[in-house]
Amino acid sequence: MTSLHEQQRPLSGPEKINGNFRGKDILSMDQFDTRSLNLLFDVTRNMREIAVNAEPCDVLKGKQAVLLFYEPSSRTRGSFDAAMKQLGGQTIVIEDPQHFSSVAKGETLEDTIRTFEAYSDLIVLRHDKTGSLQKAADIAESVPLVNAGDGGQGEHPTQGLLDLYTINQHTERLDNLTGVIAGDLLMGRTVKSLIRGLALYPGNRLFLLSPEKIRLPREDFEEFSRRGVELTEIDNTEDIPPDTDFWYWTRVQKERYLDNLEEYEEVKNRFVVNQELLDRYAGEKTILMHPLPRVGEITEEVDKDKRAVYLESQIRNGMYVRMALLSLVLGKI
Repeated sequence: MTSLHEQQRPLSGPEKINGNFRGKDILSMDQFDTRSLNLLFDVTRNMREIAVNAEPCDVLKGKQAVLLFYEPSSRTRGSFDAAMKQLGGQTIVIEDPQHFSSVAKGETLEDTIRTFEAYSDLIVLRHDKTGSLQKAADIAESVPLVNAGDGGQGEHPTQGLLDLYTINQHTERLDNLTGVIAGDLLMGRTVKSLIRGLALYPGNRLFLLSPEKIRLPREDFEEFSRRGVELTEIDNTEDIPPDTDFWYWTRVQKERYLDNLEEYEEVKNRFVVNQELLDRYAGEKTILMHPLPRVGEITEEVDKDKRAVYLESQIRNGMYVRMALLSLVLGKI
C-alpha cells in the first residue's frame, strides 16, 4: 500500500478540495467550496475543545511538519507550531533561511524544498516572492505544502480560513454580510484570501477603505465583482456605513515599500481606529478584526472594547483552524 508520504502528485495548479483534504496542497482560497469549509469548521470546533480543555491528543503522533519561513512571522508560525504539537506531532522550524540555512550559501528554492521534503510529512511555507508557493508545491512531489503567505500580492489562505471562521462565530452566518475592509489592499494578501472566501456565499457587500494609491488591484476588483461580491471603494471614514457586521483593518506593510519609503510615509496610518471612530460608525454587534501586527492603525484604547476581537477570538482561532487543517490534510480525520 502506498503511504501518504509516498504518493506522487502531478505538476499542476492547486487541486480543489471537494470535501477531501487528504494529501492536498493548500495554496489558495479558490480551492474551497462551502461544503469543504463546513467540514473544516466542524472539525475546528472539536479542535477548540481539545485545546481549551487541554485534552491529551495524539492525532498527529509520529507526523513531522517543516515550518519554512522566508519572512518574519509571529502568529502564523507560532500557531502552526502549537497546532502540530497540540495534536502530538513534531515540527522542524526554519526561520530566516536566507541567513540560517544553506540558502545563505546559494541553495535554490528547488533544492531547499526537496531537502525538507525528505524529512517531513508536510511543509508550511512563507515566501517573500509572489508565485513561489505554487512553484514549491510543484517541486514537492511526495508531501503536501501549505501556503503561509505568498509574497506581497499573493494569498494567505489559512488566515482567510480563520477570518471566515471568526466572522461566522460572531455573526452565525457567512452570507448577506456587510463589512468594511481597510488599509493596504494593494499588497494585502490576507484581504485577497478573505474576499475570495466571502465570494463563495451570496449577498455579501464590502466597503473597501484605502488611499487611492493602494486600492485593491483593478483585476482583483473586477474578478471578485464577477463572483458576486458587491464592492464599493471609499477613501474617507465618513463614508463608512453604520452598523456593519465587521470591520477588517490592516496595516500598510513597510517591508513592501523599501524602494519607495516616501510613498509609505504618505499612505501609512491614513485611517486609524480609535474609540471615537468605533463608537460613531460601528454597531453594538460589529466586530473589529485585524490580521496583525498593527503599527498604529488601531489605538490601544480600543483593545478593551468588547467588539475588538483581534487579540481574543481571532488570534485563538488561528490555532484551532490550523489544528483542523493539519489533521484533515494529513489524513487523520
